Amino acid sequence: MSEYNNQETASWDAKQVRREGGRPSSGHGERGEGPRRRRRRRRFLSGWKYALFVLLTSVLVAGLGWLLVNDFCAFSKPDITTTVEITADDNLKTVSNKLKDAGLIQYKWFFRLFGGFADANEKIGIGSYELSTEMDYMALINAMHNSSGGMNTDTVRVTIPEGYTVRQIIALLAKNRVSTEAALTEAAQKGTFNYDFIDNTSTELSRLEGYLFPDTYDFYVNEKPESALRRLISNFSAKMDEDMMAQVEASGHSLKEIVTIASLIEKETAGGDQATIASVIYNRLADTGSHGTYKMLQVDASLLYAIPDHEGVITNDDKKVDSPYNLYKYAGLPPTPIANPGLKSLQAALSPETTGYYFYALGKDRTHFFSATLQEHNQFINSDQYVGN
Repeated sequence: MSEYNNQETASWDAKQVRREGGRPSSGHGERGEGPRRRRRRRRFLSGWKYALFVLLTSVLVAGLGWLLVNDFCAFSKPDITTTVEITADDNLKTVSNKLKDAGLIQYKWFFRLFGGFADANEKIGIGSYELSTEMDYMALINAMHNSSGGMNTDTVRVTIPEGYTVRQIIALLAKNRVSTEAALTEAAQKGTFNYDFIDNTSTELSRLEGYLFPDTYDFYVNEKPESALRRLISNFSAKMDEDMMAQVEASGHSLKEIVTIASLIEKETAGGDQATIASVIYNRLADTGSHGTYKMLQVDASLLYAIPDHEGVITNDDKKVDSPYNLYKYAGLPPTPIANPGLKSLQAALSPETTGYYFYALGKDRTHFFSATLQEHNQFINSDQYVGN
């Protein structure tokens, strides 16, 4: 038997009690938890190593930042002037590759990052562009706007008339070989257009109605249909600049309502009386019955939008068509614009004349006769001056 050392046992017991927080074991056959081991906390880096790490990281970040700024601002670059060809198949990624290959930029990822913030996909158009290393990122993007480049022989110039509908524009683009009618229709219905005023959840053609700005454009033959349509939408967005949008906000109407009113104006007149036509529309929208219109706009062009294959004069049976575009049947504005208005009609919708007119009719001299009362209006349309007589 080994010798029993009371002193050593007492010393161990005291240490055990201290480790267990002053609580001795029960001594009734329960197993104690045993001595707990303290974990030593190891510092990842000692003080001087940590400071050195922070210093080196800061120098690295600062150096990288300077390289990016140098590339972004076109500082200290070799003198290079070259021509870059942008095709219908290009996107921001492939454009950055071409700029890198041409020696115009150093960091493709950084150009793409900036391009995303600068809406480069919307601004860069097809064409041949003369670019240089004197241009910073923004200058490169602006220089690649399609109005700045020389179009090649595989392109076609198309003028879109004011007042064309989405269907008419698609047919015109297809006729000029920009793309097929089926592909353009599918793009109009299902394409994603990153503008707040486009409803990307809808698959109706009418979601683009009013936002394909009438103008002259250069397209590639067999261009991507979504790209072609996006250029028209981008032009509309550019035309609705800060001043125009401030007017929209001040009008008390939404952008969609303003464009819808402008489309009605566009389809109702081709002359210089857009602002007067606008006054009649606004007067009728505000009429609660004192002038006999009860917010009924009774615009023929909107009814015809609901029956696009209609031919000949509008009949009383036509006016019974159950469609929200039938403004003989339903009060207020139609659910969407009915055409793509030009700038003058948009301006008229924002700045209508102040008149007391509630009626108008076309005369044989191709100008509109405006009336404040139904009686005056009926007198005119029963006269030999009315175009319908």
